[in-house]
Amino acid sequence: MMKTTPDYQCDVLIVGSGAAGLSLALRLAKQYQVTVLSKAQVNEGSTLYAQGGIAAVFDETDSIESHIEDTLIAGAGLCDREAVSFVASNARHCVQWLIDNGVAFDLDPQAAGDMRYHLTREGGHSHRRILHSADATGHAVETTLVSQALSHPNIRILERTNAVDLILSDKSGLPGPRRVIGAWIWNRNREQVETCRARAVVVATGGAAKVYQYTTNPDIASGDGIAMAWRAGCRVANLEFNQFHPTCLFHPQAQNFLLTEALRGEGAWLLRPDGSRFMPDFDERAELAPRDIVARAIDHEMKRLGVDCMYLDISHQPEAFVRAHFPMIYEKLLTFGFDLTKEPIPIVPAAHYTCGGVVVDQHGQTDVSGLFAIGEVSYTGLHGANRMASNSLLECLVYGWSAAEELMRTLPAIEPVTELPAWDESQVDDADERVVIQHNWHELRLFMWDYVGIVRTTRRLERALRRINLLQQEIDEYYRHFRLSNNLLELRNLVQVAELMVRCALARKESRGLHFIRDYPALLPEALPTVLAPSGYIKR
Repeated sequence: MMKTTPDYQCDVLIVGSGAAGLSLALRLAKQYQVTVLSKAQVNEGSTLYAQGGIAAVFDETDSIESHIEDTLIAGAGLCDREAVSFVASNARHCVQWLIDNGVAFDLDPQAAGDMRYHLTREGGHSHRRILHSADATGHAVETTLVSQALSHPNIRILERTNAVDLILSDKSGLPGPRRVIGAWIWNRNREQVETCRARAVVVATGGAAKVYQYTTNPDIASGDGIAMAWRAGCRVANLEFNQFHPTCLFHPQAQNFLLTEALRGEGAWLLRPDGSRFMPDFDERAELAPRDIVARAIDHEMKRLGVDCMYLDISHQPEAFVRAHFPMIYEKLLTFGFDLTKEPIPIVPAAHYTCGGVVVDQHGQTDVSGLFAIGEVSYTGLHGANRMASNSLLECLVYGWSAAEELMRTLPAIEPVTELPAWDESQVDDADERVVIQHNWHELRLFMWDYVGIVRTTRRLERALRRINLLQQEIDEYYRHFRLSNNLLELRNLVQVAELMVRCALARKESRGLHFIRDYPALLPEALPTVLAPSGYIKR
């Protein structure tokens, strides 16, 4: 293979510009040169759209042990207690780091001293422990981190640039233990593949909810990091647990606008079309039950009644209270003709969060030396069979901190390479069948929604896997023969992650948390993660 001088060089390459990637970049940039790849504009991603908040114990009546127990309960017996304890115990100082960097969380005018933040409560939490910035916490976090990163001399941000694949030392003919040495990257501005050399690479690409027809996620959530890490030889785990947010606005022009769980935390009810509540029929916690229970209840009532949606109603609360606590949602709903303060809002579940991912240790280190994964792309053991509300941004921050500590410890001993393998496009042609990509794209997302959704059967999963195998053959052939495009890259990754999701789902012979399969409705006596290893997996 031809060698080339890298187009870009850095100490650490971070793929992804959300809360996980940027918090890590800012921590590392005190000592190292960091390059951040942003698939779209630097602030575009799931973090920007996160509404609810960040869970952390700031109230003296709350406790870390309570946060741990709530998370374990929500995770349906499948959380790793050590990981949960690690995250909950490090929550406060990581959130304080955000505050010190300029994130303004809402204050409680009636509180005094250190406990001055307004804390809300969401499903699965036994206490008010959610710090928030009105109903647009993610926006406050992301814009603050972006502002800091853009002005930092040691951080280079490449927008409209995504990683194609990781470059490994053994594939490059280098001696010594197998490690990551950089990545091929797709520069969408120039429409060409470039190379980036790095002493370590961190994937912080978020989840893979775009594999479903209906999702709350932005378009970039296509499982890129999971697919790349799998192709590099990393294990993945628990990808059968795809969280469906219970309350996404049901409107033809608003397919990915969710209504935060904090609405239910502040007293909103879920209603049938006739105005009757139904959650008390399914769980004693009613609207504050964990998301898997709420989503299945909504799905059940929609199918039982043969209707297109259920309704979320907070109109019984004072108008001033609703407008003060949910200003962004209130204004957004007005553009669709709904008044949150006066009427029930039509809602449906939508794919929201990928609870499984790339297997990592407590520092975010994967099975490949020098390759880290943090945030939604990773499997840490925190979420188990169901993620508890507002633990997601927290996981990004805690593992961003933990990975930074490990990288600062290990980077001095890693020698950078001088050359990388060149990308070979000598045998490819310009694509003349882009319609094939679009057709496969829509087919994949539709049958994943139909066959691998909220309620599953073995037959549906097997049918999905057969369709995926056929798509993979077609896409692999297309990938080998035609020049890259953003849609082709995303489709290749989505199909790979879809296969892993279905294989994990078929391997779990029980119904637990977010995975409900009619063939196996009962729980197994022992809760174990579903771990898949690629054929080229090499234990470090």
